[in-house]
Amino acid sequence: MATLIHTLADHSDDVNCCAFSSSCLATCSLDKTIRVYSLSDFSELPYSPLEGHAYAVHCCCFSASGRLLASCSTDGTAALWDSRDGRRLAVLPQPGHSAVRVCRFCPGAARLLAGAADGSLVLWDVRCFRLYRSGKVKDGSLMACAFSPNGNFFVTGSSSGDLTIWDDKMRCLYNEKAHDLGVTCCDISSHPVSGSENGFKYFQMASCGQDNQIKLWLILFADFLGVQLKYKCTLNGHSAPVLACAFSCDGQMIVSGSVDKCVIIYETSTGNTLHTLSQHTRYVTTCAFAPHSPLLATGSMDKTVHIWQLDLKQPCAGDTVENESKVAVEDWSEDDVSAWLCAQDLSDFVGLFKMNNIDGKELLNLTKESLANELKIESLGLRSKVLQKIEELRMTVISVSVPDEFLCPITRELMKDPVIATDGYSYEREAMENWISNRRSSPMTNLPLHSLMLTPNRTLKMAISRWLETQQK
Repeated sequence: MATLIHTLADHSDDVNCCAFSSSCLATCSLDKTIRVYSLSDFSELPYSPLEGHAYAVHCCCFSASGRLLASCSTDGTAALWDSRDGRRLAVLPQPGHSAVRVCRFCPGAARLLAGAADGSLVLWDVRCFRLYRSGKVKDGSLMACAFSPNGNFFVTGSSSGDLTIWDDKMRCLYNEKAHDLGVTCCDISSHPVSGSENGFKYFQMASCGQDNQIKLWLILFADFLGVQLKYKCTLNGHSAPVLACAFSCDGQMIVSGSVDKCVIIYETSTGNTLHTLSQHTRYVTTCAFAPHSPLLATGSMDKTVHIWQLDLKQPCAGDTVENESKVAVEDWSEDDVSAWLCAQDLSDFVGLFKMNNIDGKELLNLTKESLANELKIESLGLRSKVLQKIEELRMTVISVSVPDEFLCPITRELMKDPVIATDGYSYEREAMENWISNRRSSPMTNLPLHSLMLTPNRTLKMAISRWLETQQK
């Protein structure tokens, strides 16, 4: 079983990453902050939140000892913090000042790896805060990285779909096209696979991507043999791009989080689904197992981090924790609609909806006109709130994946008011306006925008409307 035991809701914007040490949990967000919590009671530590990044914080991680906390940001830097008192120890600028997307500590040495949107990667010596090695992937942005257990090798994943294996001298040893639409995350289990071939130790690696897939690989790290990467299998279950994956400390489980708002926990040896967790209301962007306790943290664009307690003695295959959006909404009874209203903080409307015999099918067909004329909801604000919740519900029952060109590159959500920026890409108007209020660079290329003008993309808006109509029939 996986039981939700705590929800952290301190960030004011999307949660991008969460990371455990033996005693703390760190989370970071688009709100430019890193928050640190005690695992004893999930209270926020006195020095939290950590502030200093100028823009969104994309990733955070602890060193092996837990004494250092690293973070990286769109502002083009990685930062090092003392996890005991929150002091910022160093600011490490990325060459080229490109947005830094991912960072990881090397388990076997005092080094930090930072990967950026321009494809650059840097190994920093965290003892003297100096650059140790640098390199660059052949194509795409750096989106993911993971170290071998001994720290002598590491793997990177890019937006072009490549997995690349490097040694600690920043030499590229192997490259594999892994995910057609781009790699979003990767992780390497710290435990070798039992029964490895020819006496060599193989480790399991997981990667996930925009193609909705999680792939498991067998990877051999050997100084005298080089490296080998073998495809093992694909884990299915998500219906949308998978944004995060992570192994449990013992390597027996792997967890993933997706644009479909679900978290899935798999048994690594069989690939069977152990749990499906559907408590987040927006995209799940990050997930992490605690190293020395049966805890799982999942973070989302809904601005929350859920803490789950795992019962490792009694795994239950197929166990699900679902919210109402996973039920066939068209078949809801009036009581199901009432329960949904209460869950959406709309309990004041329960009596009104029951009086008008609103079941699931009627609920999905409600419009602003019927709310005003038939249900007599006079307040424009209340009508808008109800309609917004119904629209969110309609999107959960769309059975096929949304075409990628209909998704805003910033929010990865279906666009309602698409606009074209001077970089040639289309974005949701509100998301792009928020973006350019803080910076003058393109979210897609990180290059300067020559103008902040946004032009309505009416053709795209019409295409999205037609697609929605076909899905709702």
